[in-house]
Amino acid sequence: MHTYLAQKLIAPPLILLLASLLIFSAVRLLPGDPARLMAGMQADQVTVESVRHRLGFDQPFPVQYGRFLERALRGDLGQSTRSQQPVAREIAERLPYTVALTTVSYGVAILFGLAAGVLAAVYRGSWLDSLVMLCAISGASVANFWVALMAMDLFAVKLGWLPLMGAGEWRSYVLPAATLALAPTAVIARMTRGSMLEIIHQDYIRTARAKGLGDAKVYLKHALRNALVPIVTIVGMNFAALLGGAVITESVFNWPGVGRLLVDAVRYRDYPTIQGITLITVLFVVVINLAADLAVGFLNPRIRFD
Repeated sequence: MHTYLAQKLIAPPLILLLASLLIFSAVRLLPGDPARLMAGMQADQVTVESVRHRLGFDQPFPVQYGRFLERALRGDLGQSTRSQQPVAREIAERLPYTVALTTVSYGVAILFGLAAGVLAAVYRGSWLDSLVMLCAISGASVANFWVALMAMDLFAVKLGWLPLMGAGEWRSYVLPAATLALAPTAVIARMTRGSMLEIIHQDYIRTARAKGLGDAKVYLKHALRNALVPIVTIVGMNFAALLGGAVITESVFNWPGVGRLLVDAVRYRDYPTIQGITLITVLFVVVINLAADLAVGFLNPRIRFD
């Protein structure tokens, strides 16, 4: 057990270190000069160079990266070149909105995806199975922003049932959460169906039936638990895609989260904010995948820890 945990805990720091280097390098390939944007398009070259020196952009790349890494380890993600506020503070103010939205969305996706996948597997070849698969394929194929715009037009503009934009009462979560949950629900439903179909024909499932156990107990207690192993892995791997979808969803619904902050940072070439948000996103993905690996070890009784 301890060896397994040690092996799993070695990778995250290395991944974060490599990700920080890639992020720091990629951000500097963006077109535009942040020093020029910050000083103003009408500023003279002396002023621009002064701003560049103050931001540290005139230093060699290794020196810039070393300073960035040192500050990041202390929780200091730098200062926004657009708002002149600490990046960590701006992210802390926006992060709860994104965490709440993604938590609700993934909760909905897991609940409906598992239910739809189990039903499709149990009633394989029926009209219900065909309907679930049709909805799953459609949900995975339709563009996220198009669904958001159509949902806004129908439920907010025409029917007036839900708020159009912004974050407030619980109703404001319905449209963005449903939009964001659509694609992962489709993926989880298809994975659950496939995994369940492999499990329900195993010998121990027939043994459980022979003992007189009811269908609900056989499917939910015996089949579903073993079918969850690949599903949990997919859930962890798709968390990065969910955060990517959150950027689009937050922009469309004017949601005051980290995704919208990232879009604004890219527009104004705000290097520190882009670096900070991307690094925090990688951290979340690494932690979720680590939790998924540990959950797989708990769910699968065939895994033996040294």
